[in-house]
Amino acid sequence: MRLAARWVRLLMVVSAAGLAGAAYAIRAVGDGLIDQYSGAALSGAIVYTIVLFVRPQISPLVAGSIAVAYCWFIEFAQLTPLPGEISQRSWFARQLLGAQFDLIDVAWYPVGVIPLVVAHWSLRTSAPTRPNSPPAEV
Repeated sequence: MRLAARWVRLLMVVSAAGLAGAAYAIRAVGDGLIDQYSGAALSGAIVYTIVLFVRPQISPLVAGSIAVAYCWFIEFAQLTPLPGEISQRSWFARQLLGAQFDLIDVAWYPVGVIPLVVAHWSLRTSAPTRPNSPPAEV
């Protein structure tokens, strides 16, 4: 049985909040590469939850592809001066756009997305499906 869209959306809001909390907690206690790269991976995971929030019935592979493509787009946009300029004006914009390009982040976004794709795929394939029409009576 598939979850209704409203329950998927609620679960995605809770998941995104939990992932963001984890990212900030790691950053608060971490120091160095672990907090930086876990932040990129968790950012990718958050984008995945946003994709599912917007389109609850989307396939896992398409959702994962959209999430990774979006993350890469934002990362490569940091090669231009625009995200850095916007990020200087707003803490929120800095969280969304980042401030500087890091090629290693490009590899870490899929690290955060792939486990969610696998979990989503597993949930979809293990859930029994409901027939579209009731069985014919004999």
